[in-house]
Amino acid sequence: MSKDNIQDVVKKSLEKYFRDLGDVQPHNVYEMVVFTVEKPMLEAAMARARGNQSHAAEMLGINRNTLRKKLQQHGLL
Repeated sequence: MSKDNIQDVVKKSLEKYFRDLGDVQPHNVYEMVVFTVEKPMLEAAMARARGNQSHAAEMLGINRNTLRKKLQQHGLL
């Protein structure tokens, strides 16, 4: 799946989310999307790195300590 395909999936999901809300005003959409996308991204990176946090952090372009904090936030440690 290319970057464009991922963006299309996110866009379509958000469009459906807003449609489903109807007249209800959305709140914290940014935080919701980041948190929702972050967990499967972390899981995929950790799987690809075979559990090696340093490799996963490098793959993701983040500091290993940041990765560890995010893994803890998502209950992945």
